[in-house]
Amino acid sequence: MKKLLFVVLTLCSTTLFAQESNNGKKLWAKSVLNEKAPDLVVEKWLSKQPDTKGKFVLIDFWATWCGPCRKYIPMLNDFQQKYGDKLAVIGISDETEDRVKAFKDPKITYAEAIDTKRTLYSQLEVKGIPHVIIIDPKGIVRWEGFPLLGNFELTEKVLTDLMEKYKN
Repeated sequence: MKKLLFVVLTLCSTTLFAQESNNGKKLWAKSVLNEKAPDLVVEKWLSKQPDTKGKFVLIDFWATWCGPCRKYIPMLNDFQQKYGDKLAVIGISDETEDRVKAFKDPKITYAEAIDTKRTLYSQLEVKGIPHVIIIDPKGIVRWEGFPLLGNFELTEKVLTDLMEKYKN
C-alpha cells in the first residue's frame, strides 16, 4: 500500500513540476539543451564503466518501479546494440544497488549506475522519469526530455538524425 501511495504521489508531483520548453515540449527537469553537459558523476557503476570518449552519450534517468521507464528499456537496448561504436547508453537510478541488481525484466544490456545521492539528478533538477539527455561528442546536450512524450518521442530516427547532424 505504501508503494502504491508513493507511486501515485510521485506521478502527481511530476505533473506539477512540468515546464514547457521553447518548442512547446514539456520537461520535468531544467532545460540544458545546447549547453555544456554536466560532468557524468555516479556513485557506483553496476556494469563496466562505458567508454564515452568521442561518442554520443545517452543518459537515461530511471527507476525499477517506473512503468514508462521499463517500457523504454528495450529501445535503449536496441540503441546500444545498433550504435554502440558511436553511442554509449547509460542508465542511472537513484535506487539502491541491491534493488537495481534485482531488477531483471526487461533485462538491461547497456551500462548501469546508481546515484543514491542524486548528484546528477540535482544538477539537472530532474523531477520526473524517465528523463533522457543526449550529449554529442563535444560535450553539448543535443536532446532532452521524456522519451515517450507524444510528438516529441525519442525514436531511432530522431537519434540517427542527431548523430548525423552533430557528428565530429
